[in-house]
Amino acid sequence: MRILRLRVPLAVSGALLASLLIGACGTQNAASGGGGAGEESGPGSRCGTQASGAAGPEHDGVRIVGTAERSDGPSAGPSSDGGATRRPGVSVTADSLPGLPGASASSGAEGGSACVVAYAVTNRGAEPFTYTITFSLTDDQGRAMSDVTETVASVAAGRTVRRTLDEVGHLSDQRLDAAHVRILDVKRVPADEAPAAAGSCPPSGLRLTADEGDAAMGLRVVGLHLENCGARPYSVEGYPVLQLLDEELAPVEGIEILRGTEGIPMAGGGEPVRRVTLRPGESAGASMAWRNTTQFGEAVTVPYVRVRAASGSDPVVVAPHLDLGTTGELGVGPWRKEEAGGVPDRPQSS
Repeated sequence: MRILRLRVPLAVSGALLASLLIGACGTQNAASGGGGAGEESGPGSRCGTQASGAAGPEHDGVRIVGTAERSDGPSAGPSSDGGATRRPGVSVTADSLPGLPGASASSGAEGGSACVVAYAVTNRGAEPFTYTITFSLTDDQGRAMSDVTETVASVAAGRTVRRTLDEVGHLSDQRLDAAHVRILDVKRVPADEAPAAAGSCPPSGLRLTADEGDAAMGLRVVGLHLENCGARPYSVEGYPVLQLLDEELAPVEGIEILRGTEGIPMAGGGEPVRRVTLRPGESAGASMAWRNTTQFGEAVTVPYVRVRAASGSDPVVVAPHLDLGTTGELGVGPWRKEEAGGVPDRPQSS
């Protein structure tokens, strides 16, 4: 899945500028075992001179490997080392990008080929993971112009897969090359617990996702959404079951999960618990609410949450990044049926 966010030009920090080196030019379909050993390198590329040396530094298993040539028209299929399956969760398919009209002209490449930025994802874990990567596209002065989010699904344990970024959303008069891409953030979740991709439906018939949330005056609210994408009605009553996880996906202790959001200042709540029956195509919503107040003690940030629609349901790991501060509390509201366009009784953040 590609999500593009335009941004007002801002100066990029020295740390970010140091996070990327232009790498060697390689083929799109190179993929190998963990650590990237054995990745193929393409012959001399028409995509511009690359800096000497190896690929850029690794960021949580992801690295920029330089620029690559891609023929106009539909791009080559994904590599065989995992990553092109539709998986549950934050994700989508990791297929290569289709060709864009005029891409070769903007890239300056000859002979009907276009230049794209290649990146590699290496899974050094013991199980398949789905990766969601946020890239920053910059101008020639290093100022951030937009963000692009890519999802690479089901990267097998010990494998490396290679994907490409296209010129989508970048400055029309400037070629997108490795010098203009930074890796801002990497999230990874177990492939079998990743949220289902839009347009796909897990075997359970339930698609559970989290939205980007709202923030105002220290209040944070993130919505959970449960869609019945199956063929039969599904009923749920009560609250989502949550488990807070750290960067290594280990349980976070010491945080009280409150049933209801009325205990969170300014979050509202007090909704009664009701049995919700979802016909195929209908959805329910619940809210996670907290305040990021920081006083005495150590501030706590929770990058991942394992969510079950109810006790015993299949788990889904979402990445809402809960900046809980020192409050030690997270409120969760009960499931309520959603109308088209949102959750009617969701607590407001303003």
